[in-house]
Amino acid sequence: MTQMIKARAGKITEEMEMVALQEGVTPEFVRDGVAAGRIVIPKNKNRNRSKICGIGGGLDIKINGLMGTSSDRDDMEMEVRKIQAMEEEGASAFMDLSMGDHINEMRKLSLTMSNIAVGCVPVYQASVEAVEKRGLMVNMTSDDLFSVIEQQCEEGMDFMAVHSALNMDLLKILKKTGRTADIVSRGGSLMTGWMFHNDKENPLYAEFDRLLKILKATDTVLSIGDAIRPGANADSLDQSHLRGLMVAGELTKRALEAGVQVMVEGPGHVPLNHIPSAMLLQKRLCYDVPYYILGFLATDVAPGYDNITGAIGGAFAGMHGADFLCYLTPAEHLGLPTEEDVRIGVRTTKIAAQAANVLKHGTAWDRDLAMAKARVARNDEEQIRLAINQANLTAAFAKSPSHGCAVCRDTRCPADVAAEFFGLA
Repeated sequence: MTQMIKARAGKITEEMEMVALQEGVTPEFVRDGVAAGRIVIPKNKNRNRSKICGIGGGLDIKINGLMGTSSDRDDMEMEVRKIQAMEEEGASAFMDLSMGDHINEMRKLSLTMSNIAVGCVPVYQASVEAVEKRGLMVNMTSDDLFSVIEQQCEEGMDFMAVHSALNMDLLKILKKTGRTADIVSRGGSLMTGWMFHNDKENPLYAEFDRLLKILKATDTVLSIGDAIRPGANADSLDQSHLRGLMVAGELTKRALEAGVQVMVEGPGHVPLNHIPSAMLLQKRLCYDVPYYILGFLATDVAPGYDNITGAIGGAFAGMHGADFLCYLTPAEHLGLPTEEDVRIGVRTTKIAAQAANVLKHGTAWDRDLAMAKARVARNDEEQIRLAINQANLTAAFAKSPSHGCAVCRDTRCPADVAAEFFGLA
């Protein structure tokens, strides 16, 4: 049985208890959230690990990273180092987007070398195998695609981005209305090419019940991929974007009825003034299931700094109900990320999540308050412990050992001066 089906039967699982302890809520709160679909716990029944997270309403925002081999850089050792870097920096999950020569081997390493949730995009492997076996990706059959999905679930994938919310009606709307950037989703473009070439409906939409049956068998969380997400701020909340949300909502309802844990992926390029509306529409149309944000990118003109533009949009989205933030690295729109890009991406997104989590007055608020008190007390060790990037603060304190503040150095601390006047010295 899935976590959702167990929750609906009134059972509190070990995973629910672990999430409750981490979040400072009751196990009953987690159980009720899972039962209603507001919370998901990505934990494949075939994969053993000790780090469990909950994603969704009433919980702290979680962070997802990305890695994977490609035809341009097929270096599995580097990708393993990226996995280790993401986990060390505090990501709750990552997705293996491999399309290189050894996809199966890389996925096995992703699952065995990590202790956090792992996701994937099955159409990537299916498209590579179709080229190898049938000459062209468009020659892929429905059975080819579902065979890959089943294989990846059986091997232990905790969540899976599946581009089901893309159908012929939606593509007709896109062709009729037009866009600045038509389709920027790689999975979405692959399925679009397949659909137009074969003049057939997307099998991930047409055979959605088949998909649910496979996911349910291993309790793999369905992440409904946003194949039609806006790739430019000019396309945000256009007809295609909104219709895509409606299709996602239709499929979300079917997943919930089947007892399959589900979350919905959200758009990439969205201006700040659209974020409240985008969040409200998603939650309303998709039955309050967790929202997995691919951005938001608040501006289109900052290549090399998209980790910052993504954090700005991500913090604002978190304030309005986003549950899961996918990091952006400085390499976004430039090329493949390095290991250092990965670390920067996680750290920057953690700042965005922390800024939004503080508003909930839970553990994030307590952490901010503890840091403020540690600064006033000039408690170096406590400041380092609480910092998102501990190495930066450690290095700063090492440069000014005569004074417990990296900012004031040898001058008199304003906190000390104020303490004299308020009788606290």
